[in-house]
Formats: sequence, C-alpha cells, structure tokens
Amino acid sequence: MQVNNRLFEIVYILMQKKKTTAKELANRFEVSTRTIYRDIETLSGANIPIYASKGKDGGIGLLDEYVLNKTILSEEEQNQILFALQGMKKVKGQDEKDILEKLSILFNKKINDWIKIDFSNWGNIQEERFDIIKSAILNKQLVQFTYYNSNGEENNRIVEPLQIWFKDKSWYLISYCKLKEDYRIFKIARIKEIKILEEHFERELPKEEKEKHNFKMIELELEINKAMTYRVYDEFESKEITKKEDGNFIIKVKYPENEWIYGYILSFGEYAKILNPAYVKNIIKDKLQKTLKNYL
Repeated sequence: MQVNNRLFEIVYILMQKKKTTAKELANRFEVSTRTIYRDIETLSGANIPIYASKGKDGGIGLLDEYVLNKTILSEEEQNQILFALQGMKKVKGQDEKDILEKLSILFNKKINDWIKIDFSNWGNIQEERFDIIKSAILNKQLVQFTYYNSNGEENNRIVEPLQIWFKDKSWYLISYCKLKEDYRIFKIARIKEIKILEEHFERELPKEEKEKHNFKMIELELEINKAMTYRVYDEFESKEITKKEDGNFIIKVKYPENEWIYGYILSFGEYAKILNPAYVKNIIKDKLQKTLKNYL
C-alpha cells in the first residue's frame, strides 16, 4: 500500500473507531510500529489533530469533533452527494452502500433515510439481467442476448451496452448493435439468456443519441369512463386530464406506438374509447374482433 493511501486509511479507521493502537495498525498494514509512529508524525505535521497517549487507556486517536476539511465541498454539495448515493443504494449494490457509509463518516453526517424503492415485482430473473447489464456498462464489455421484439420475433444480438433508461414504467437498454451497426433501444423485460463477453469496447454514447428517443410517438385522445377514476389519477398527469360534466374524462397523451400501447388501451375494457387518431381506433377494433373469435 502506498504511503498516501495508508495515511488516509489511518484517518478513516480513527474516525470509525475513535481510538486504536500502533500495534493494531501495524498488523493491519503489515508494517512496523515504528513506521506507524512516523505516519502519526506526518499526519500531525499536516495539521490533522491526531494524538498518541501511553498507559492503560492509551492509544492513537483523533480529537472528537474532527472531520475532513470541508472547503472543497459545501454543506449543500455534501448533502446532495449523500442523497444521491442513498438512492443508488436502494436500486442495488453493496458498493454504493459502502461508499455511502464511508462518506457519511468522512462528512460527519447522519442523514435521514429519505427514499425507498422496491423492485421486487421484477422477480429474481429480471433483477439478475439488470445487474449483468450494469456490470457490462461499467466495465465496457460487450453483451450477447436473445431478444423478442414487439412482434414476438426472436433474434440474437451482440451489443455495446451504453446506458440504462427508465421511461414510462419500463426499463430500456440503449446500446450500439453490432448486427444493425447502429444505436438501438431494447426493452430489458424482453432480453433473455444474457451473458457478458470478454471483448471490451471504447464507444461512448453520443450527445445526440442521449437527447433523442428511438420511438415512434403517437398523440392519443381517449375518453375514459368515470368508473375508472382511480386509474385516471394513478396513471396520468393532471395536465393530461380534462373532466367532463358527466364525470367522464378526456385524456390527451403522447406515447410510443407499439404493441404495449394497444394492450394498455385494451386493459380499460369497456370503459375506454379512442377519439383520435382514427387509424388507432381501427387497430383496436380489429384486435377486439380477433379476441372475440376466441370465445365463439
């Protein structure tokens, strides 16, 4: 371990334990106690309020109120870092938890647990996919998987994973697809049999790709019966909702046009009616007729 790293570790240990001995530190860092005492002198010379005392209750420690110099980060910046890491810890990851605990100690802060995120509805399989993709992005390694598109077609892809998006209740992977030789978005729920390959890549996600969405968007106008009031307020923003005199709702939204949106509209059953666009009304009508045939 380099000297500078050891000095920082000593300070961090003392901020956790308050007091230790030169022998304990020497054993931890596999150096002599003489080296540890030299480190103490170095830290003291750098204005770190560290002390060494002899006797039965002696040892090496820091003054009680010592925290790392705060001049680099303001109070607000420290709080924002801790809040962000707390959110990351809730998503997943022991690393984020460890970093959060260390920075809480270094900043001498105990923050409220302000966020709870529960992804249990994923199930273990999708959570595992998420972890694999996360690891591949951070380590810049290619991934290979089987993918089922919105038409139910199966194909194999090798991609450079670049970023995970969460949009409108679903997780997506934006990546550079080797097969299509272009940027593509994959819905993580449709990714199967994923594995990380040994090959690494250098590509970064271009700014223009970050700013655009590779979805064909559609503007929908729906009338939803007042019997679905709970869903209207659960699933739409107030600016998308207009309440009629009879208690029904007019909903104006913009969504990606794919099989999901058709299924979503159908999930309202008899309580939803498409007002615009006309061609979507025809698509839904055709799907209802095909469904009805299954029960004749």
